[in-house]
Amino acid sequence: MKAVIIVGQGFEDSEFTYPYYRLQEEDIHVEVAIAGDKPVKGKIGQIAEPTLTCKELNVDDFEIVILPGGHEGPDRVRQVTEVLEFIKEMDEQKKLIATTCHGSWIAISAGIMRGKTATCYKGMKDDLINSGCNYVEEDVVVDGHFVSAPHFRNNHQWMKALIEQI
Repeated sequence: MKAVIIVGQGFEDSEFTYPYYRLQEEDIHVEVAIAGDKPVKGKIGQIAEPTLTCKELNVDDFEIVILPGGHEGPDRVRQVTEVLEFIKEMDEQKKLIATTCHGSWIAISAGIMRGKTATCYKGMKDDLINSGCNYVEEDVVVDGHFVSAPHFRNNHQWMKALIEQI
């Protein structure tokens, strides 16, 4: 089984690092995709080394996509056409999509949130609502193949819920 974590400069460090290692503990191969081909830094300095570029994303290669938060990172990632197309295809094929914090911005920009139930960082709940999503204020929300959490303090619940879906 393979997962990909998609990040941009300024991602929330723990929302990248925690799933990166937690999924490997479950014997899931984890790739890291970024918009360019150079490493990017998280908000507090964590380096994300790319194993592929966003142009190389192929839905047939992955069963899981992780979209970490942090204000800046997701805002950068949601501007990458290849990522939005990849997320749409993952959703169409009902493959697992996990977002936390502002990571849902990427799913919103991909146009997949209408009709879903999800949570996110409280500062962007209006974005979820305006996308046609049923926003709920919970520590983790599972809606079919979509798993969401609001904050890095929920990393353990977020990954536990995702792994239960596998």
